[in-house]
Amino acid sequence: MFLLLPIAVVAVEAFRATDPVTFEESWSTDSITTITEGAYRRAYVGSLQLSALTAVLGAALGLTLAVAVLRSRRGRLLRRLVLTASGVLANFGGVPLAFAFIATIGNAGVVTALLTDTLGLAGFSLYSMTGLALVYLYFLVPLMVLTITPALEALRPQWREAADNLGATGWQYWRYVGGPVLAPPVIGATMLLFASAFAAYATARALVGSSIPLVTLQIADALSSNVVVGAENLGKALALGMVVLIGLVMVFYAWVQRRTQRWLS
Repeated sequence: MFLLLPIAVVAVEAFRATDPVTFEESWSTDSITTITEGAYRRAYVGSLQLSALTAVLGAALGLTLAVAVLRSRRGRLLRRLVLTASGVLANFGGVPLAFAFIATIGNAGVVTALLTDTLGLAGFSLYSMTGLALVYLYFLVPLMVLTITPALEALRPQWREAADNLGATGWQYWRYVGGPVLAPPVIGATMLLFASAFAAYATARALVGSSIPLVTLQIADALSSNVVVGAENLGKALALGMVVLIGLVMVFYAWVQRRTQRWLS
């Protein structure tokens, strides 16, 4: 009910149009055509670029952190601390996260003022695509750690021992054994990060407003009646486009997860 009903409503309303003169409703594909042009197309491109960049960086950094933690001599204590912190930080977003970064490295932030006064460093803008990507990484890297740690723990020591007994080097083990086994969960986790970044709204809204073209911000403007008369369903068409894109990503994620379970179960 809570998942399928809203999707059905969005899918139906996206193909309805209102005559600006008579206010009569009819079936039309005008809204679907409109979201593929102009500012709305740039919003989709901006969201895709931001999501792809942060997903790849978050996956790389999260995988590196997870490997380092599992190889640490401190063992279970460090692992428990990192996973607990990741569980908290992965769900820390929205307006509080934006405010934390603004107060820290914004134009008048504490760290910005310190670097400017002591070292004379300046030039970085938090209110840009680069700054927004940095904020997104704050919750995407912990999400990657939570997602990929079970896959890393499922690598069987017997595989490495067998490779060593057969004379394989460390590179050959990761090239022919560890890498192929870990590739599906890493790709799946990256897709999950992509979907999370693509659907994020509150953090971007509080940080950059409408200065950066993102589809979630365009949907908010459309639903708040910031459109011309007769285009009231434009926001639902934008939302339908997001549902289709995220649906494709999650279908691929589910397929990758099935392949992962074949090796790691």
